Amino acid sequence: MSTLNTQLEQIATEFRAQAPVSFLAAVEGSIQQQLAQGSVYGLTVGAKAPDFKLVNAVGATVNLYEQLDQGPVVLTFYRGTWCPYCNRQLRAYQEILPDLQALGAQLIAVSPQLPDSSLSMVEKNELSFQVLSDTRGLVAAKYNLLFDVPQDLREQFVSLGIDLGDYNGPDSWVLPVPATFMIDETAIIRHAYVNPNFLQRMEPDEILSALRAL
Repeated sequence: MSTLNTQLEQIATEFRAQAPVSFLAAVEGSIQQQLAQGSVYGLTVGAKAPDFKLVNAVGATVNLYEQLDQGPVVLTFYRGTWCPYCNRQLRAYQEILPDLQALGAQLIAVSPQLPDSSLSMVEKNELSFQVLSDTRGLVAAKYNLLFDVPQDLREQFVSLGIDLGDYNGPDSWVLPVPATFMIDETAIIRHAYVNPNFLQRMEPDEILSALRAL
C-alpha cells in the first residue's frame, strides 16, 4: 500500500506534465524562497497552543480549548479545496479517523477559506471531522504559519483560473504553510510537522504513532 506522500508525488508528476513552465517556475521559486530565507515556520514542540474560535462548514462555532476538554486534538492547516494535495491529504486523514478516535483524539482542519468553500471540501471528500474557516488567516498567524502569496505566483494562479479571492474572500491572497500539530489536553504541542514544501504532508501512520506516544 502506497504512502500518502507517494500518492502526492504521483499527483505532482502528473501536474508537471501538463502545467505551464512559468507556473511551475513560480511555484518552485516560492518554495525555495521560503526554505532558503531562514524563516522558521510553525510553533515548536512544548509551546502552548493558542486558543481560537472559528466557524465550521455549516456555520457553527468551534472552540479549540473546549475540544481539548474531550481529549487530544490533531490540528492540521491546509491550503484549500482548490489544492489537489490538500484534498488527498484530508481524504487520507479521514481514512484513519476511526483509529484516531479510538485513541481518544479528534481531528480539526483549518484553512483560510470561506465556510462555503469549506463545505465544498467536506462534501467532495466525504469528511466527518471539523473543517474550520480562518478567513483572515489570524489563527494561522498565531501558529506562525501565515504568508502572503507573492505577486508573480498570484498572476500564475489567475492564469490557470484559480483566484483565491473566490475561495477566501476578496483580496485575500494569504495561505498557511501546511502543518499538523498534536495537542494534548493541557494545550501543549507534543508533536509538530511543518513543511514549506506543500507537496509533502504528515503521514497518517505518523499521526497515529505520535498519538500513541502521548
